[in-house]
Amino acid sequence: MFDSQQTIQPATQADLSRFLADNATANACRRLRPIGGGTACPRALEADEVAVHLDQLNQVIDYPARDMTITVEAGIRMSELTRILAAEKQRLPIDVPQVEQATLGGVIATNWSGSRRFAHGTMRDYVIGISAIDSSGREFKAGGRVVKNVAGYDICKLLVGSHGALAIITQVTLKLRPIPETSALVRLTFDSLTQIDAAVAGLMNSATRPIVLDVLAASDAKPQLIVGYEGSARETNWQIETLRTESRPFEPRDFVPFVGIAANPLWCELRDFVLATKIVTFKASVSASRTAEFLELATKSQVAAQAHAGNGIVIGQLPGSVTSVERADAQLQPLRELATSSGGQLVILNAPADWKLLGAMSESLAGSLAWSQRLKRQLDPHNLLNPVPTPI
Repeated sequence: MFDSQQTIQPATQADLSRFLADNATANACRRLRPIGGGTACPRALEADEVAVHLDQLNQVIDYPARDMTITVEAGIRMSELTRILAAEKQRLPIDVPQVEQATLGGVIATNWSGSRRFAHGTMRDYVIGISAIDSSGREFKAGGRVVKNVAGYDICKLLVGSHGALAIITQVTLKLRPIPETSALVRLTFDSLTQIDAAVAGLMNSATRPIVLDVLAASDAKPQLIVGYEGSARETNWQIETLRTESRPFEPRDFVPFVGIAANPLWCELRDFVLATKIVTFKASVSASRTAEFLELATKSQVAAQAHAGNGIVIGQLPGSVTSVERADAQLQPLRELATSSGGQLVILNAPADWKLLGAMSESLAGSLAWSQRLKRQLDPHNLLNPVPTPI
């Protein structure tokens, strides 16, 4: 179970519960860092922290495929979960980068979502039952077959996106969706983001049903609108041709459809955009109506960006020429102000570990800091788990 004094790797949920209970009652209890696949916001352990690796908690507990649900331990790799579900022609429609490394628990703790969120939502929409262990070793459950949540809270929704600040997620019940017969992506290139903004507004009233509305924007390339569809081959082909007709008034420079396996490289580009080797990567939320305005401001600063335009979510990468925390903060400030003015926020996904200012701006919980801190005091009274991240 123990790899070193700063790392534990429990083989069972009971092992984890015992360790947490022992740690909470020790004279010098240690702070805990839950780690899934280690893909989100990596940073060095501090001297008084213990890394809790959950990758051995990877068992399938129950899979009644006819019910379109599965119960699994949280340490299962996303690639393995995908393989198991595919055997039954089912899926969890969440686009996750680094699927060979990422774990289900990590995806849930960060409430990660990707391009398909426009049609299929985020992890919060698929978690129907959850088991977790608090910092004192107490196991609790919510949702699924359990009728009553602890402490009067909707624990499922609280733990999804909690970044390991409230409890350690150990087991999850998910609802699933069928794998469609085929899927397709259409790449439309435009001369300006203004044209794309108009095209996206038009697609909100489209006769088609897009599952993806992404914009790729960079200072050194024409902006692109990526529209995705899925369903039967007949449905998909009809939607592509309908989109061709609907998009003509917005004057795209080109219209390139990719169907079936031909779309795989573009799917990977959308899924893995966040992994590009840049010094600073951020995520911003803005009102959907101001997405184009945000992208215009970003590209003027040489920021490469991917926007889930139907949802107002933007992933951005500062250029490699930004090599100091001061320059990064100066470049982010106008973007942060625009996001805030539209009721959103900007958070840092990745930055050098020694950039203390940016490190303090890491992922935030939903809701106000004061409310989150009150909740943490109830669920983690000894403050042993991850801190409640501070909104920017």
